[in-house]
Amino acid sequence: MRWKNEIGLLVLSMILFLPFLGSVHLFDWDEINFAESAREMLITQNWFQVQINFEPFWEKPPLFFWMQVLSMKLFGINEYAARFPNAVAGIIAIQVMYAIGKKWHGTSFGIIWSLLYLGSFLPHLYFKSGIIDPWFNLFIFLSIYFLYLTIEHGQNKQHQNAALAGVFSGLAILTKGPVGFLLLLLTFLVWWVFNRFKKPAKLSAILLFASSTAIVSSLWFGYETLTNGPWFLVEFFNYQLDLFLHPVAGHKQPFFYHFLVVLLGCFPLSVLALPVFSRRFNGDSFHLSRWMKYLFWVVMILFTLVTTKIVHYSSMAYIPLSYLAALVVYRLIKDRNRLPNWQNIWLLIQGSILAIAIGAVPIALMTKARWSSMIQDEFAQGNLSVPVDVAGWEWIVGLLYLILVGYCFMELRTNLRKGLSILLIGTAIVLFSTMRLVVPMIESISQRSAIEFFERQQGKAVYLKTYGYKSYAHYFYGRIQPENTHNMQDQKLTLSDKPIMISCKVNKEEKFKAKYPNALRLSEKGGFVFYTIEN
Repeated sequence: MRWKNEIGLLVLSMILFLPFLGSVHLFDWDEINFAESAREMLITQNWFQVQINFEPFWEKPPLFFWMQVLSMKLFGINEYAARFPNAVAGIIAIQVMYAIGKKWHGTSFGIIWSLLYLGSFLPHLYFKSGIIDPWFNLFIFLSIYFLYLTIEHGQNKQHQNAALAGVFSGLAILTKGPVGFLLLLLTFLVWWVFNRFKKPAKLSAILLFASSTAIVSSLWFGYETLTNGPWFLVEFFNYQLDLFLHPVAGHKQPFFYHFLVVLLGCFPLSVLALPVFSRRFNGDSFHLSRWMKYLFWVVMILFTLVTTKIVHYSSMAYIPLSYLAALVVYRLIKDRNRLPNWQNIWLLIQGSILAIAIGAVPIALMTKARWSSMIQDEFAQGNLSVPVDVAGWEWIVGLLYLILVGYCFMELRTNLRKGLSILLIGTAIVLFSTMRLVVPMIESISQRSAIEFFERQQGKAVYLKTYGYKSYAHYFYGRIQPENTHNMQDQKLTLSDKPIMISCKVNKEEKFKAKYPNALRLSEKGGFVFYTIEN
């Protein structure tokens, strides 16, 4: 059957990515933030100015929110709709990796690359999320891939590849702003320096690339400027610059943060890719591996320099790293070599730690009555006071993964292809099970109490606020309408024409009561206390 591999990967990725996307509430901040912007876009019919609390939201262009809007029209305003676009991105990304891998190395390489991405932790989990990065990363990768074709293989369809590179660059800009072009530009500049500033392509191809980038990105930037003037875009660019130069509160991490995230979070592909960074490693003869290295280091160095460090900022590095890992594995299998002992041991140790962590979460929550009193933090104690729906057998997922890792450790010593296939497919199934069984437990103690409070306020003529913490949950789960926005400062909360319903962290309650002595305490649950201030 001609398309059996493509169909097999399609079915596998659909099974892994599409079910149970709505089985847990969206997580603060980004998931709820983006879903709320899409919801407000639906309400206001303002498709070009992204909003939060029905006020301008300077952080992101609208393309991803357009996707979520279409999804919400199809599935309703809910968690499944918010996450569905990224599941689609995952299905497409797996097909793209297989097609590119097959083109340059053959069918086996395409399968290895696809399974590496499917069966690694963060790359897999991001396709089950409601954040922007999976689509952004796919667009950036495709833009750089077609730029690579334009420069390295210019004798064949140079103008077509240049145009496609520009189209995907424009889509990346529409997804996440100027960084969509910056990553491509820096990757090109690295290539240019290493190639002693040689001419990259025909002038006509360069102009075609620039034109297609400008045309696609102007679908928003140009339209917005012509329609409403430059003010929105000026504020947008000012915000992007400020984000680059100044850390967002709570997101100032050590300089090695992203290297640690990629190494630990991209298991097992990150471990398999380590030989790539040895001087003895020879890349492929057609230079795609060079471009993947350039892209990887551009991402890692750039976001190490950026003062705001958030886990998904370095997620663009996952795709080039997965290609390089696939190259390592493919060569070992092709040459009938075994995985080096140090890598196999590393896989065993890191995989065992992850398996133990997966199993430990349900066990810890089942036995929390025995140890939660040792926690000194008042908010954490409140979180742990919530009853958790634990069947009692969920820890078996971690145990089975531990057994799987141990089995693969033995198998990899004699049969690399079989051992790695079992490890990757098994990891994908474990991640699927963890998202369905374990993650809802974590969500139930971390934020669900506040979200359920806001859900109970839907349709009521009230204002919704949080105190002592930043959140977007009251906007999305309270289903606020334009007439129910409240933009006053905290010190003016009492100057309101409607009741104000407030969620406050329990460790901030004394400060809140001192500030608002007339507030009426409604209830307490899960580390949150709920108040109302009547007009």
